[in-house]
Amino acid sequence: MGKTFSEKILGRKAGREVSAGDFVEIEPDMAMSHDNTADISRKFYSLGTDQVYDPQKHVIVLDHATPPPNEKFAENHKVIREFVKRQKIRGFYDINRGICHQVLPEEGHIVPGIVAVGSDSHSTSYGAFGAFGTGIGRSEMAVIMATGEIWFRVPETVKILIEGEVPAGISSKDIILHIIGDLGADGTLYQAVEFAGSVVDEMSVAGRFVLSNMAVEFGAKAGYSIPNRETIEYLQGRTTDSWEIVTSDDDAEFTEIYRYDVSDLTPQVACPHTVDNVSPVSDVAGTKIDQVFFGSCTNARLEDFQVVAEVLHGKEIHPNVRMLVFPASREVLFDALREGYVQDILDAGAVLMNPGCGACMGNHEGVPADGEVVVSTSNRNFKGRMGNRNSEIYLASPRTAAVSALTGEITDFR
Repeated sequence: MGKTFSEKILGRKAGREVSAGDFVEIEPDMAMSHDNTADISRKFYSLGTDQVYDPQKHVIVLDHATPPPNEKFAENHKVIREFVKRQKIRGFYDINRGICHQVLPEEGHIVPGIVAVGSDSHSTSYGAFGAFGTGIGRSEMAVIMATGEIWFRVPETVKILIEGEVPAGISSKDIILHIIGDLGADGTLYQAVEFAGSVVDEMSVAGRFVLSNMAVEFGAKAGYSIPNRETIEYLQGRTTDSWEIVTSDDDAEFTEIYRYDVSDLTPQVACPHTVDNVSPVSDVAGTKIDQVFFGSCTNARLEDFQVVAEVLHGKEIHPNVRMLVFPASREVLFDALREGYVQDILDAGAVLMNPGCGACMGNHEGVPADGEVVVSTSNRNFKGRMGNRNSEIYLASPRTAAVSALTGEITDFR
């Protein structure tokens, strides 16, 4: 019997052949943390060690509360900067750089065939580049800093084949919302998900990123796709690290193989208050909205800016709607400025914010009021996600979000 992608990568790191269900103790190739590094550093020192095992493996990005909204966050950032200097951490990106999951591949920290862990649940995003990416807890990250190692149970693997002709205007966000709505929020609990099929083969880097990013939203331990030509071209010039594309064997064992023909897929939306409460946009069209959040680690890349700019060009956002725009990174912002996308978006009445997580967590920027309705391009919509348990969040694609910003209500762009 052949091996899956996950069995191969974790087996190589463990130095032996492994199968789903086995336990392995490995050294990850890259370990990422963000604003929560302040707490991680305290746990690290409490373990009785004073020196990070391998500072070259660690990357820290300040992105979740940037700039700091109060003295607590400011003090945490100060602690992190001091920790970075003292421990000589390999990669550190301060408040001006952007969202961790976007910054890491931009800076060449993510390449195919590595094991990349992050103290953030959406570290599954790195599977878009053919890496085994997964989220871990703060205590686990502290132990990696102290010992360099972590243990995993090798996950079973589910294959999701996405095929057909993608209708005009339909994006990877619509596709993954449809899949999550079908399989449920725990549909692949502690399993790896391999995204494949003709649609994925031709999908852009940003599109693949959305699939891997939201894999955790239906329980996945990792969500990956085999790099295509565009992915390899994206990586070129960003890293000097050696890497290898790892693929599942033809006779590998999958627990399930799901097939989705997206030829007739319509715009999708996740309704309050769970990510798997998914409906066609047409079912909730007409719902009045107060705010649009265009940003997050899911949908705030250059191709997303292009879509939003094309929708908003020469038009005005509805007077009852506030539209907040958070680029995924400084690189994305600069590229969008050069292409003229930012000008079109601002001319329509949107508010440009700094690159970072912004409104997604509800730490500070863009908190909705009681009873307000938000259309968000993010990945989560549970109660309180954006800072107020008494608001309602609908998750949608950038195109649906932009069109809805113009009409003042959830709108089917067709």
